[in-house]
Amino acid sequence: MRAVDIICKKRDRQELSAEEIDFFIQGFVRGDIPDYQVSAWAMAVLLNGMTDKETTFLTLSMAHSGATIDLAGLVPFVVDKHSTGGVGDKTSLVVEPIVAACGLPVGKMSGRGLGFSGGTIDKMESIPGFRTNLTKEEFIDQLRSAGVVLTGQSNDLAPADGKLYALRDVTGTVPSIPLIASSIMSKKIAAGAHGIVLDVKVGLGAFMGTVDEAEKLAALMVRIGKLSNRKVVALLTDMNQPLGKAVGNALEVKEAIDTLHGKGPQDFVEHCLVVASHMLLLGNKASTQDQARSKALEVLSNGSAWQKFHQLVKAQGGDVRVIDHPELLPNAAYVQEIESPDSGYLTQVHARILGEAAVKIGAGRAKKADAIDHAVGLVVHKKVGDFVKRGEALVTLHVQKEEQYNQIRDEILTAFQMTNKPCEPLPLFYGVIE
Repeated sequence: MRAVDIICKKRDRQELSAEEIDFFIQGFVRGDIPDYQVSAWAMAVLLNGMTDKETTFLTLSMAHSGATIDLAGLVPFVVDKHSTGGVGDKTSLVVEPIVAACGLPVGKMSGRGLGFSGGTIDKMESIPGFRTNLTKEEFIDQLRSAGVVLTGQSNDLAPADGKLYALRDVTGTVPSIPLIASSIMSKKIAAGAHGIVLDVKVGLGAFMGTVDEAEKLAALMVRIGKLSNRKVVALLTDMNQPLGKAVGNALEVKEAIDTLHGKGPQDFVEHCLVVASHMLLLGNKASTQDQARSKALEVLSNGSAWQKFHQLVKAQGGDVRVIDHPELLPNAAYVQEIESPDSGYLTQVHARILGEAAVKIGAGRAKKADAIDHAVGLVVHKKVGDFVKRGEALVTLHVQKEEQYNQIRDEILTAFQMTNKPCEPLPLFYGVIE
């Protein structure tokens, strides 16, 4: 078998076999197949696509390119969730404790933020001492003892994905739906979850700009899950405006803590309850959506979910005094409101503009090597459909220096568009694919 023949076959829109794909991927990981050939193959995939079978073969080859976690016989059923990335999306910090408090183990390996999309691991590292580099053995032990784990992805877990993504990022092949789907699902399969809820973001602050694009990606990942003997459901969720109010690491942890104490923003609470209920349904902890939602709401209301979050932080070395007293989390030196220059009904709160502004003040990364300032960020006070009076606060900006406020203020204001006529709020969900 030769790499060039596999490239030519995909160039000519022919279907690759499992053996051909595995030869190509494992050869790439070993270093036998050079970057330039993999780049050519990735471009052929971008232009010509892949069948469901091909994408599943690719996913499984990537999943088995390094270490895998086998939970069979250790925990009866483990559920995970994955978000395709958004602005203000701190869902895992609330959903994981809710689901675990209902008696369903949650084992999650999360990533770091890059660009306008925040990363769950970065948010949790706002808590002093919290470890995000658990070993495979520690992951399994904590899943058994606490029923909840939230750690970073091990370097030896699906290494083909990391190598391939680095090439896609610099060769213009990131938008390929088969390559996106296999990237996401290979990591989830390698991490051993039996059931997976996919939170596929749609809109201005998402990688999938339209519902049609998101449906294609979601449906493909669900089919991959089925062919890989996993239970998978995908939710299509809005990301035209930030989820909740807080954008920025420590600020989002504070909002998650507020939510676990029953004081979260309405849209964020509802989003978490729906995601949690689908996870509970996958794990057979409820027989209907309504029953699952009631269980999720009960543990959120009675404090059980908060206790599970407390247990998670303590188990991974985090300073629990800080989550008991969130004012001890990192705080920015300069906090100032940005006021509305006009009155009217909001027709747009542009998630990407706000996410990119957060990156520019240090809350995110433009490049993987960039450092993050956990204290900075912004709190968005208004949603699409709200009436805003002139002089009313649109955003509270948390920065380290006053000049940062002056530099970013006008850019942030461009995220808000308004009219003098009432308009409808945005939906939270666009559909479910099972």
